[in-house]
Amino acid sequence: MHWEAYEGGKMIGQVGSEAGTIIRDDEHDHGARITLERDAGFAPYAITCGIYGWMMHTRWFSAEEDAERAFEAMKLALDAILHRIPCADDPKFKERIKHVSDAIAQFVDQFP
Repeated sequence: MHWEAYEGGKMIGQVGSEAGTIIRDDEHDHGARITLERDAGFAPYAITCGIYGWMMHTRWFSAEEDAERAFEAMKLALDAILHRIPCADDPKFKERIKHVSDAIAQFVDQFP
């Protein structure tokens, strides 16, 4: 798993997609991003995440500690999904791609 600050941390302190201030913003080298915002539009904290070309998901929190714990747990789960995505030339591509869709559905169920 390889996560780094998105754009070298340039977005920290900026307004995020949920109208809050970005306090954490990480990108995975296999194509995912996760962002934690404070003072988001609907709640004190919001996490938005996505796997490029596959999905976007947002969660809301009232406590920073809960949001921080969820942020780390979601990163681990996103990493697991990313490692299931087959290469386009994989001979079992069609079979494996279904497993990716199932893993994304499980992710959304696990992190409502």
